[in-house]
Amino acid sequence: MKLVIVESPAKAKTIEKFLGPDYRVEASYGHIRDLPSSAKEIPTAIRKKSWARLAVDTEDGFRPVYVVPQASKKRVQELRKILKNADEVILATDEDREGESISWHLLEVLEPDVPIRRIAFHEITRAAIQEALASPRDVNRPLVKAQEARRILDRLYGYSLSPVLWKKVRTKLSAGRVQSVALRLIVEREEERQRFRTSEYWDAKASLEWAEGAFTAALTRVGEKRVATGRHFDPVTGEPNATDDVVVLDETAARHIAASAAGILPWRVGSVDRKSTRQRPSPPFTTSTLQQAASNRLRMSPKKTMMVAQRLYEGIDLGGGEREGLITYMRTDSVTLSQKALSDAEAFIKATYGPEYHSEARVYKTKSKVAQEAHEGIRPSEISRTPEDVAPFLSKDELSLYRLIWSRTVACQMTDAQLDRTVVDMVVDIDGEPHVFRANGSILRFPGFLRVYGEQREDQILPQLEEGDAVGAQGTAAVLQGVEAEQHETRPPPRYTEASLVKKLEEEGIGRPSTYTPTISTIQDREYVQKRSGALVPTYVGMAVIRLLREHFGQYIDLRFTARMEDALDDIAAGQADSETFLDAFYNGEEGRLGLVRRIEESLPEIDFPTIPVGEDPETGQPIRVRIGKNYVFAERGQGDEADRATIPLDLLIDELTVEKAIELFEATSRADEPMGEDPETGLNVYAKVGPFGPYVQLGEAEEEKKPRRVSLPRGMSIDEVTLDYALKLLSLPREVGTDPDSGKPVTAGLGRYGPYVERARQYRSLKSVDDIFTVTLDEALALLAQKRGKTVLKVIGSHPESGAEIQLLDGRYGPYVTDGSVNASTPKGSDPLDTTVEQAVALLAEAAERKKTKKKSGRGRRKTAAAK
Repeated sequence: MKLVIVESPAKAKTIEKFLGPDYRVEASYGHIRDLPSSAKEIPTAIRKKSWARLAVDTEDGFRPVYVVPQASKKRVQELRKILKNADEVILATDEDREGESISWHLLEVLEPDVPIRRIAFHEITRAAIQEALASPRDVNRPLVKAQEARRILDRLYGYSLSPVLWKKVRTKLSAGRVQSVALRLIVEREEERQRFRTSEYWDAKASLEWAEGAFTAALTRVGEKRVATGRHFDPVTGEPNATDDVVVLDETAARHIAASAAGILPWRVGSVDRKSTRQRPSPPFTTSTLQQAASNRLRMSPKKTMMVAQRLYEGIDLGGGEREGLITYMRTDSVTLSQKALSDAEAFIKATYGPEYHSEARVYKTKSKVAQEAHEGIRPSEISRTPEDVAPFLSKDELSLYRLIWSRTVACQMTDAQLDRTVVDMVVDIDGEPHVFRANGSILRFPGFLRVYGEQREDQILPQLEEGDAVGAQGTAAVLQGVEAEQHETRPPPRYTEASLVKKLEEEGIGRPSTYTPTISTIQDREYVQKRSGALVPTYVGMAVIRLLREHFGQYIDLRFTARMEDALDDIAAGQADSETFLDAFYNGEEGRLGLVRRIEESLPEIDFPTIPVGEDPETGQPIRVRIGKNYVFAERGQGDEADRATIPLDLLIDELTVEKAIELFEATSRADEPMGEDPETGLNVYAKVGPFGPYVQLGEAEEEKKPRRVSLPRGMSIDEVTLDYALKLLSLPREVGTDPDSGKPVTAGLGRYGPYVERARQYRSLKSVDDIFTVTLDEALALLAQKRGKTVLKVIGSHPESGAEIQLLDGRYGPYVTDGSVNASTPKGSDPLDTTVEQAVALLAEAAERKKTKKKSGRGRRKTAAAK
């Protein structure tokens, strides 16, 4: 028996169908060995070493100490047992650094005493597997050393800098070689937006009609000067850039020009510029360009893109009972295509669209030195397999992504699109100066690749005009319909989205295809960044972390420094550099430069707790800043014990925290100690306060062993709007609506984190408004509870550390629960589901999986007993 080992069960299932009965395919479930992830995993033999926490011998060659984690021990035992009956081992893991490393660790741990072969392939098809088996190779040691150096480098970086953040910002924070640079990009973009000053400018637009349609022309010149646009303003000062040939129009000037231009007819054609242009197709997808295109065209996050691509790569059942990979390996920097793919594309294009759509094979060159060790861009495994062919067998997301990959691959081998572009400048004299209105026209003469892969376009067709022609008046080639003055404002630079961040990281040479998605997930899981309408916004903690690292360890979050480290790792992968020398220079330093460990030792005593400036109080001149507390973030005005402090609500991000808002929080906090009245039933004071979760009302004072009753205000309501009567109504919640006559369970109405609701036995349904809480009847509540509803995603908690699957918090039939797609687990009663961390979710899922396993075993036992009887 020949034992084939791959990473995942899905990949194993697909490959097994291509091999005969002499083969057995098993999955390792990813890495079976790694550096210790916790103190309890550190081997006893090294626990007294100064470098034990790192599990990297910094005193002797930076040798790593690997362990088989608890989650992998059972799998290792199973593989060893299977290995006893094998006469050959074939390692078929992915051929990037991670895959090569998995193969090497399997050899180190299993220690097979039978022949070993390493095979690699870019697509999971029968032909590709057979070809790989016919040309095996050894494990690529330079590639393994490069991955090992990367892993050790990340351990040294994170385990050295993270404790600094624990001491000076907040516990349980982390620094990372790539994640901290990505966070810096997001924070500094937000700082650019804070410095930005909006500027107003005006221009004018003319509308004209001719026999075949309408077109517009924009005012571009007044006399010898160009009319200012957004790019002519300084983004920090808001003032126009110092240029002599630009005029900034205000409203008065623009309206005067528009009115005058409409009344002075005809205009004359000053110039006509016609040219034919070609538009070339883009190269095949790499990992980053696929993530960007999927985000822009399909609204699919990089994480989801990679999960769907993984399924397409590992194999889909196309109806015959045999699974087959539909795309090539999806973690790659390469844009080249194999000779077979080029030939297949040529044949398909000529047969489907005609010979005029293919002239010659297009060969694209990869910019990356190593190209993620893969040999091809991302393409369909069979180019003749159209999206329509596989549509019946794919989910909506799978089909959308496959269509995107198929279209880009076919388009990259098609001919250029051909366009005719025309620019017409029309001149009207106003107040003795020529004013130029410019119209741009374009016509798609031949679609070329745009027939398969292109954005929807609308051609603006212009009439046939020549220099000196009259336009605008009745009887001319184009008749003026009107001229409007238009107001514009400069806009701050856009925040990064997940797709644009990936693009920026790739442009700067930071990270590699396998790191983009986990990097973006990590900065969100650590709550350094939040997503708002698809954009990445830094939290106060994220901004504080970068302010500290930038001031004291700027080199280690510098874009060029990080890119140079990536290049060095590529050199190690190519066998052109020594990993030990590289790691020693980084950690201990080299001539003329301190290493990381010395830099931390020297800098730590002078590091102060970072603050985030907000501005100055206009009345007192006192600085207002943000500080990071142990559990929450607060605004501070003034110094020392006399300073005013106010908790900042979690949903109030930096772009909304103006000086005015901060002062409002200080005032609300100062009033919070003054009761708004008394509860006539209990005699306790009623307060209106602002906390980390927003404004709320409180009954009574906090005592050592008893928390006072608190209820959040409805969304959008401030404490200034709350009356005593309304506060008492909220504090009376939840309201008992009645009893369900069928189940005997009480039905209540209340106000929760997700808004107003009715509830019965942990089944929830939303109410339309807060007022409905106090008026909903039992019959209305039961009717709502009887309605079926879809699963609502309350929060994406993070990625499972072992499987990489996305963990979500869902609002289910019996209340909130967490899921990783295969196992579900209810959140504990009495806890706030939205506060569930990745660690807590993983523990809940592990317990649920164990219960499920135990239940299955007991079920099998009962069946066996019944059978015996």
